[in-house]
Amino acid sequence: MTVSNNMQELDGLPAFDFPDAEAEPEATLPAAGSVAWRVAVDAYDSEEEWESAFARFLKAVDTTEVRALIVGAWSEAYDTAPDEVITAIVAASDRLPSLRALFVGDITYEECEISWINQTAMAPLINALPQLRSFGVRGGQSLDMTGIKHEGLRSLTVETGGLDADVVRNIGAAELPALEHLDIWLGTSWYGANTIVADLDAFLTGARLPALKSLALRNSEIQDDIAAALAGAPVVARLETLDLSMGTLGDEGAEALLGGQPLTHLKKLDLHHHYLSEPMRERIRATLEPAGVVVDLSECESARNDESRFTAVAE
Repeated sequence: MTVSNNMQELDGLPAFDFPDAEAEPEATLPAAGSVAWRVAVDAYDSEEEWESAFARFLKAVDTTEVRALIVGAWSEAYDTAPDEVITAIVAASDRLPSLRALFVGDITYEECEISWINQTAMAPLINALPQLRSFGVRGGQSLDMTGIKHEGLRSLTVETGGLDADVVRNIGAAELPALEHLDIWLGTSWYGANTIVADLDAFLTGARLPALKSLALRNSEIQDDIAAALAGAPVVARLETLDLSMGTLGDEGAEALLGGQPLTHLKKLDLHHHYLSEPMRERIRATLEPAGVVVDLSECESARNDESRFTAVAE
């Protein structure tokens, strides 16, 4: 599976594409705070750079009311990191006092496959927006999450087809005392993933994430190992949602998870896109659903053996 569609919403607001330079100048724009604004240019041979489109956006919209911003494609995202994009947003940070949600890299596979999206250091951007509550990024190529420190961030999402272990450890070292939701797509070794369970220790203990309620460690080829580690992980006892979806989870991992600490306190267990047998699926339902846990076991995949399993999103 690939990322086929642009985001439809961000932070509860419907996405709206800021018009390109060729649009009618009198085009009616929605109220600044009523939508999540997507600013994007053509991924190939664009006649306008992203930062130029953003400059038009700053002139056309009452930016003091903007609550959500989606960074779509920048020119040659498969070959160029968004350093100028980040510089432009940081420079305008004082003009975005109401910005609460920001996503960098809302790029579909037709524009650039997820594992080919070039990224860069995100700390200068995140740290420059103290009012931010939700941040997301797509693409793991050259992604750098070193030095993130934010007192108010509540949601962090990192979507990749293959994430380097250094990035995982740097996320674990971030200072995010208010973070409630963490979603990491670890990916496959075919596209750079090299994380082992030991690299996830900061998330499994939860010691550095005192407010965490929702944990997603997904889209991983080591999903069984992660499930086994979570069976005794201290963080699980205070979670409301646990997400191990989109990966290669099989009966071995599910057996370890069910054999560990109780999961009946969860509100939701998301396992969609999995390799679980029917008896195991029934056992999970029988164990958790009577306690009121919502269990997502959709997208049951089949494989000849463990080696032929695949993650939901890779290239």
